[in-house]
Amino acid sequence: MRKALVIALLGIAAVLPLVRYRPAPAGAHPVAAPAPAASSSIASAPPNPPGNQSVVDGPEVDSDFGPYQVRVTFSGTRITDIALITEPGDRHSQRIANAAAPTLRQEALQAQSAHIDTVSGATATSEAYAQSLQGALDAKGH
Repeated sequence: MRKALVIALLGIAAVLPLVRYRPAPAGAHPVAAPAPAASSSIASAPPNPPGNQSVVDGPEVDSDFGPYQVRVTFSGTRITDIALITEPGDRHSQRIANAAAPTLRQEALQAQSAHIDTVSGATATSEAYAQSLQGALDAKGH
């Protein structure tokens, strides 16, 4: 009787994640839709912001998992926004990049530099993000 109860509980525990699984809706991707090539990119040229704002794209940085690139918006010399505009084409790397990007963005905005901590579980993403950000800062003369 005791073995049967344990087996039943283990069976329920094994099936429960399958019952609760909810796949993401088709086409749901907050950064960019994957392109047929190895990377996805939203735009090729930065927009022209108003006033004393400027936008600089960092260099595309290749990692073991694919390319990463950021777009940095400046107000004078202050970093006001950072967006991940190029990321690897595979879904696993995209999930990692999308999970890490808000933390990396927040840290870079606070630090006003590319000297940011690595996000746990997203080492390659963090390093490529910081390298692309540093390239944008260098291009701006920051």
